[in-house]
Amino acid sequence: MPEDVFTPRMSRSSSFLTRIFRAFRYRDFRLMWTGACVSTIGTFVQQFAQSWLVYDLTRDAFYLGLDLFLGQLPIMLFSLFGGVFADRMDRRKMLLVSQYIQMACAFLLALLFVTHVVKVWHILALSFFVGLGQSFGGPAYSALLPTLVGPEDLSNAIAMNSIQFNLARIIGPTIGGLAYTTLGATWCFTLNGISYIAVIISLFMIHVKFVPAKSTESVLKSMKEGIRFIRSRDGMTALVILAFCTTLFGFSLNGFLPVFVQTVFHRGPQTYTLLLVCSGAGSIAGALSVAAVEKMKGQGRLTLLILILLGLVIAAFALSRWLPLSCVLMFLAGTAIMASASFMLSLAQLITTDAMRGRVMSVYNLAFRAGIPLGALLLGKLIPIFGVSKALSGAGLTLVAISLYFLLVNRDATFRPATQQT
Repeated sequence: MPEDVFTPRMSRSSSFLTRIFRAFRYRDFRLMWTGACVSTIGTFVQQFAQSWLVYDLTRDAFYLGLDLFLGQLPIMLFSLFGGVFADRMDRRKMLLVSQYIQMACAFLLALLFVTHVVKVWHILALSFFVGLGQSFGGPAYSALLPTLVGPEDLSNAIAMNSIQFNLARIIGPTIGGLAYTTLGATWCFTLNGISYIAVIISLFMIHVKFVPAKSTESVLKSMKEGIRFIRSRDGMTALVILAFCTTLFGFSLNGFLPVFVQTVFHRGPQTYTLLLVCSGAGSIAGALSVAAVEKMKGQGRLTLLILILLGLVIAAFALSRWLPLSCVLMFLAGTAIMASASFMLSLAQLITTDAMRGRVMSVYNLAFRAGIPLGALLLGKLIPIFGVSKALSGAGLTLVAISLYFLLVNRDATFRPATQQT
């Protein structure tokens, strides 16, 4: 067959891949993506070993929950302060300090374990300090990322960032399991410590285009200024509310899958794993779909439509009694969760300005994170009363109602980028 028959097809395929991975055209983004991916893999390697170690030391599931809680507590308490400092300090330096803290904690835990002196309170304290580093590093990273790509490729960059997290979520525990069984827990913690070197090197290599001006005003005044900015921007308040409601009513599905597996399908861990794999595959598909979108016009309306779909899929899954259908619905839920989260994050980044980005994104991320534990707590209280199917379907339909309100009633939430607002 003549060669020119394949040329148009290969050209279209190359063009499609170029469009999906267009954020990698930027040198600084490639460096940050690679460093962040390696570091995130290391984090999941340590999480695997740390969970086993905590349970081995205590034989009490309560301490597993306490360890996770203490890791998230500083993020909830100090992220708003981290956002203020991200708008008045060099964001690269803030990220470097955050990485140094987390790397030191990983190596210290490895040292405590190899010398056989580790106690559970050591692990709990180190989890808190890691969370403290993340509470300041998170806003700095959120503020730095948009400066690495052009505004037209921001949505793609955020989708690519989601893909690296999901890849790390798969690769990290796999490496962690192998390292734990063959080398021991010490090497899991050591590998995590080493992984921070990758992101530290990438931070030294990138060219920072925007450095915030120094400020002498008080932290609380700066924080209030950020909140005023959010209230004054068309669509920003709506995005913060939507971010909270999305995680409150839409992100608890995976957390309660064991209840469905045991009480609805009467199956075991294999079915649980199958549903998680379907969700993970959907998440990657959702991120790739967002990455393929080139135009930002109408993204606010599209986000609301995806949230409506997510609510309906959650309700359908809650009522499903056929496992193949439930697997398909888990895939769709994973796709909708990742697509809606990526679109909302890119919209929030576009609505704000460089000078306010740290404070605005710290408020947005706090709202987004706060909905997850509160949603789990709410459903945990409602399930014993109404049953898992009614409680979860109610959560899904509530998300549909909220999204319809913003779509049909509150049309002033236009989600316009900052460059289009006055």
